[in-house]
Amino acid sequence: MDKLVQTIVDLALLEDIRDGDITTEAIFKGDETAEAAFIAKESGVLAGIELVAFILKRVDTSLAFTPLVEDGSVIHRGDTIAEVKGNAGSILTAERTCLNFMQRMSGIATKTRRYCDAISGTSTKLLDTRKTMPGQRYLDKWAVRLGGGTNHRFCLDDMYLIKENHIAVAGGITQALDQCDAHRAKAGSKAKIEIELESIAQIKEALESGKADIMLLDNMDLKELSKAVALIDGRAKTEASGNMTLDRLPEVAATGVDFISVGGITHSVHALDISLLFE
Repeated sequence: MDKLVQTIVDLALLEDIRDGDITTEAIFKGDETAEAAFIAKESGVLAGIELVAFILKRVDTSLAFTPLVEDGSVIHRGDTIAEVKGNAGSILTAERTCLNFMQRMSGIATKTRRYCDAISGTSTKLLDTRKTMPGQRYLDKWAVRLGGGTNHRFCLDDMYLIKENHIAVAGGITQALDQCDAHRAKAGSKAKIEIELESIAQIKEALESGKADIMLLDNMDLKELSKAVALIDGRAKTEASGNMTLDRLPEVAATGVDFISVGGITHSVHALDISLLFE
């Protein structure tokens, strides 16, 4: 498991357990064994089963975990997702951390799948954003992939993304692109340069520069998007962003944009209802 994931899990366990599970310690002698099952209470796309296996081993290496459904699979209410056997106290101690992660990740994967289904049959790909749970971006973006989406940049050093505040400080679109291109050359980097644009005039200026790999078309209506895609004509990749509701996605994809980015698939999540029950 990635070291970043280990850090996230260890922090979550420390947060939840701290000096011990005093209720379990009070009621159990310590040698009781049990069998428990993770049960879906609503339908959706499962994400986090691999992470749950890691969490359980982090709590007690003797626990035996058997996944019955793979990550990325559709689950239905009443489905048994996985089973765990071993020390009853250890299972209870790990329960909430396992469920917190799996419920959130499954909620993200489920919402992502709905958005991806809305643009299926087109060449447009769904992107996530950096609007994620602080400290859990790796897991949020993992869930997006399991739901069928594509990850945008993970962090600030992945690519250059010039937004309106950058443009204001640089003194204009051309200047901002020139400065990022010079920084990239000096660093010997292959990072792509993306720039946020809000009008046809701005697009024309960015095209004249020739230094933008991706053009982020922000808050444009369908007519403007269609005109922008035709104007860019493959000279840069295109990403549509802003007010991207589920109902609007098919029409936006029909304009021919390469990507649609949606912050809502990670920043506004309905956690999928999953329970852990002793048999």
